Amino acid sequence: MKILFVCLGNICRSPTAEVVLRTIAAREMPELTIEVDSAGTAGYHIGAPPDPRTQQAAIRRGYDLSKCRARVIEPYDFERFEMILAMDRENLEALRRRAPAQARDRVQLFLEFAPEAGTKDVPDPYYGGPNGFEEVLDLVEAAARGLLRRLRQGARAA
Repeated sequence: MKILFVCLGNICRSPTAEVVLRTIAAREMPELTIEVDSAGTAGYHIGAPPDPRTQQAAIRRGYDLSKCRARVIEPYDFERFEMILAMDRENLEALRRRAPAQARDRVQLFLEFAPEAGTKDVPDPYYGGPNGFEEVLDLVEAAARGLLRRLRQGARAA
């Protein structure tokens, strides 16, 4: 399964989701074969590492985002990835506008995998305080576990 996480600038939420999913999968469900990447809908930070505040919050929970570099979603991504997961409804709409018709059903909200979160959007922590980065991690960890459970169920059914 090839999964792409997408936010606006690809320096906070989507690289967090990329690394959290990869880490939890390797630790808790190593039988799953997944490929994970992240991208942004805007090219504000191409080539930049994740925001230092994002990295600091992630390190406190055992996630290393230092190898991630921001990039913009490319047309080829709609062919390459089986799931394209938006961090919020604004980016979901941007993705649906860009996606070819045959790929639109692969684009969905990441938090659909964490209905218990009570929200559809992973909030952008960029302009907020330090608690925003912790909230992102809480939501991403919950949705990552929900997604992995779904993938495990699908693998068992296959």
